[in-house]
Amino acid sequence: MSNMSLNRREFLRLGALGTLSLGMSGMSSCSMKQKPNIVLIMADDMGYSDLGCYGSEIQTPNLDKLAANGLRFTHFYNAARCCPTRASLMTGLYPHQAGVGWMTVRDQGREGYRGELNDKCVTIAQVLKQDGYGTYMSGKWHLTSDARFEQPWKTWPRQRGFDHYFGTLNGSGSYFTPETLTRENDPVKPQSDFYYTDAIADNAAEYIQKHNQERPNDPFFLYTAFTAPHWPLHAKPEDIAKYENLYLTGWDELRSDRYDRMKAMGIINEEWCLSEKPKDVQHWNQLDETKKKLMAKKMAVYAAQIDCMDQGIGRIINALQETGQLENTLLLFLSDNGASHELGIWGFDRKESGLRVLGSESSFSSYGESWANASNTPFRYYKTFAHEGGISAPLIVHWPAKVAANSELRHQPAHLIDIMATCVDVSGAKYPKVFKGNDIIPPEGVSLVPAFNNKQLDREALYWEHKANRAIRVGNWKLVAHSLGHNDFGEWELYDMENDRTESKNLSAKYPDRVQEMAEMWRRWAKRTHVLPLDGRSWHERLENPVLEF
Repeated sequence: MSNMSLNRREFLRLGALGTLSLGMSGMSSCSMKQKPNIVLIMADDMGYSDLGCYGSEIQTPNLDKLAANGLRFTHFYNAARCCPTRASLMTGLYPHQAGVGWMTVRDQGREGYRGELNDKCVTIAQVLKQDGYGTYMSGKWHLTSDARFEQPWKTWPRQRGFDHYFGTLNGSGSYFTPETLTRENDPVKPQSDFYYTDAIADNAAEYIQKHNQERPNDPFFLYTAFTAPHWPLHAKPEDIAKYENLYLTGWDELRSDRYDRMKAMGIINEEWCLSEKPKDVQHWNQLDETKKKLMAKKMAVYAAQIDCMDQGIGRIINALQETGQLENTLLLFLSDNGASHELGIWGFDRKESGLRVLGSESSFSSYGESWANASNTPFRYYKTFAHEGGISAPLIVHWPAKVAANSELRHQPAHLIDIMATCVDVSGAKYPKVFKGNDIIPPEGVSLVPAFNNKQLDREALYWEHKANRAIRVGNWKLVAHSLGHNDFGEWELYDMENDRTESKNLSAKYPDRVQEMAEMWRRWAKRTHVLPLDGRSWHERLENPVLEF
């Protein structure tokens, strides 16, 4: 077991990031030293507008600098929830094809819902490792069945292609004393001054330094999966202090301010109206002063979690600079789903008795639907939904040696399934047809390299399903439905993404033939990728009876 420190380390401040105006070129004939490093960084439960470079008031200077010297995608999509997103991101497949159409808590008895990665897929780490890459991961895995945490299992990170791993195998928990904290295949205990966001960043930075020392002529792949800003609301006092009084003006004003900044930045179009506020979210001025102070503090802690993550990303970038690797490193940053509305408009507070200081380990809270609606500005709905608020993510691309960009925007629709294809493309690696004796499903995505040069991406459609929430996007048209649970799967809604990405004008009645055609395309996809039959049951219903009765 490594004795790598779990404590936060002091690094030099992030310096200016430069870019070279070099065109894209094929990587297949490159020597190992010429192949690019790939650093993939993901946030957890972060809303579309929660970064400064996407319209937020939260301080994210390091990510903002990457965006200022790289690209921002405005139509990048995830899979609406943590486990399915991670399965899709790692494999280049739709989640159900990899076996993770729902969550990891139970095997649902169907091929698309096994609750962990199957043997019909390969991870980016497994593909790149075969091509001579060093492979490292720091952070949240969440692709192994909850029943498999007692001993190393074939779906743990080390068993799915990573040379070294530090992080948590499960989905969420305390930032100060996280469960399933693991180094390589061994459980480790956090030290007294431990804070998980710092530990994820510091271990990622150390992997870069160690790789440079031990394998200086080989490229590396580093996957850094933060849990920030997923609940519980846990942050360090010095980070919370930056935002202590910022949110006393409330979510209505915050949402309006972000909407205006996003339009000014070109992130969203002028003609897209701000989506209507949910009926159960109260106007801020209706709250009494006690409630205002509590809710403002919740958002302050949430902002502090993102701020701390950005600080850690600065230390990762600094490690790349110190080792001379930044120039030829393709760095991608995204989030796993939209902001979380879990457990109501006020969020939840699980530790009700005794002394409770919000933001500290003595508390266990979330910030709720009211703030999540602001985090997802200007879109509708949240995590788990197939509407834009559930599946839209920032994507920042930074690669000085190959991306000739300067704070440019890319509006091509793109998806998690494209990350594997992009990694294979730029590395020159070969995606296997057979791996360890198992036939491997061909990748679903397309390389984003053409979009780096602002060319269109050639694809038929993009698809989604989670908890019977479902969608298909064909060009600028999106068909989407919100499941109401059990067997009530909701009606299809049709939206023009070019003129109405906030999904305010349902055009299904006006274009019934288009609805029918796109619905049939979705049905064929769902059958092919092991989505069907649909299951709209709640979390507790699935736990009580994992197997769907049909």
